[in-house]
Amino acid sequence: MNDNPLLVLTAKGDTDIPFVDELRKMARIVVGDSSPAFGEYAVNAEVILNWSGSLELLREVFLMSPRLRWIHSRSAGLEQTIFPELIASNVILTNGSGVFSPSLGEFALAAILFFAKDLRRMIRNQMAGRWEQFDISMLSGKTVGIVGYGSIGRAVASRAHALEMRVLALRRQIARGSNDLLINRTYAPEQRLEMLSLSDYVVVTLPLTDQTRGFIGEAELAAMKGSAVVINLGRGPTIDEPAMIRALSENRLRGAALDVFDQEPLPPGHPFYSMENVLLSPHCADHTPDWLENAMQFFLAQLEHFNRGEQLANIVEKAAGY
Repeated sequence: MNDNPLLVLTAKGDTDIPFVDELRKMARIVVGDSSPAFGEYAVNAEVILNWSGSLELLREVFLMSPRLRWIHSRSAGLEQTIFPELIASNVILTNGSGVFSPSLGEFALAAILFFAKDLRRMIRNQMAGRWEQFDISMLSGKTVGIVGYGSIGRAVASRAHALEMRVLALRRQIARGSNDLLINRTYAPEQRLEMLSLSDYVVVTLPLTDQTRGFIGEAELAAMKGSAVVINLGRGPTIDEPAMIRALSENRLRGAALDVFDQEPLPPGHPFYSMENVLLSPHCADHTPDWLENAMQFFLAQLEHFNRGEQLANIVEKAAGY
């Protein structure tokens, strides 16, 4: 066991830390939700686990920890993790990318089926006691365009491929010689209007960075088919929310399935609550009964590698933001 303290940062009132006994066997841990809780321990700390702590708390504790070598973020998203001093440092940053991808891939599939089979209409008719037959859509032969082909994108692609859908993928860098059998065609960011125009379902899985904020805006929404459905599993601000609301209100899109939003929790009276063509998930599409356990098990495996001096998984390009 490493005798240097391992600092676990939490939100106020968050005591739900699974496998804490296993963690204590591997390190001398200090858990806290404020910087004074780490006072004397931070000076010798080499590792911070940001379990649910805020960006402000992480930065404060970082500045108190001169011997720090590694920070791990439970979350895959890093907009509440990265700050200038961390970027400028030699401290390694890793995240939970990939841990939650299978459940997000399943949510994307559920959203696609929700619109293809018009499940809202079925439920509405059932509640009204109405027997009304109508046509539904097949997924076989339809096209899903994935904006941001990382671990979540691959989880979506594997499930769409199994249903005989055509898969298009947009990614920052197109590797030469890449032979991903799940993808029918890969597009660069500057080709996104072409890809979007061909897609029946658009699944957005982008992280939030300066480059991706508003990545799907008026022009991108206008390029989509009127029958297209947008599914956002990345971060809310990667899509221009007011522009999407206008497109949905004017029926220029068939619908949207959203797990992330500009403001969370979504405030009372927000248009999304009352829109018939929106499927709304309160940022819990990956909250399976064991999601926290999975996150901690991933960190425990990472900690074993760290203690043995081995390569860590999910090392973040701090300057890029993912």
